[in-house]
Amino acid sequence: VQLQASGGGLVQPGGSLRLSCTASGESFDDYSIGWFRQAPGKEREGVSCIPSRELRTYIAESVKGRFTSSRDNALNTATLQMNDMKPEDTAVYFCVTGCWTSYDGQFGTQAFASWGQGTQVTVSS
Repeated sequence: VQLQASGGGLVQPGGSLRLSCTASGESFDDYSIGWFRQAPGKEREGVSCIPSRELRTYIAESVKGRFTSSRDNALNTATLQMNDMKPEDTAVYFCVTGCWTSYDGQFGTQAFASWGQGTQVTVSS
């Protein structure tokens, strides 16, 4: 699966951005789809993950209540809606297939995971 992320940019604190991820290649609906982010000098962290055939979305505690994620299997797309953004949300955001979450809220990716190219999000006044 090839992934193309878009929608990043500069936003002021308290503002909103919507990221989109378009998939091509293999059957999109066979894979979980999620978003990870990596800030300068920090480890990559999971933000959201939607299993392949579930409606439930798993959201990281650090963004719960502000971020929502969805997928449209008919259009081979996934979105990350980010509201009430904070400077600590500044990072490069990646969409990825093959994400997983654990019972205690950890995020990870399968060995076969495919990553998009990343899109920069900067929250600053």
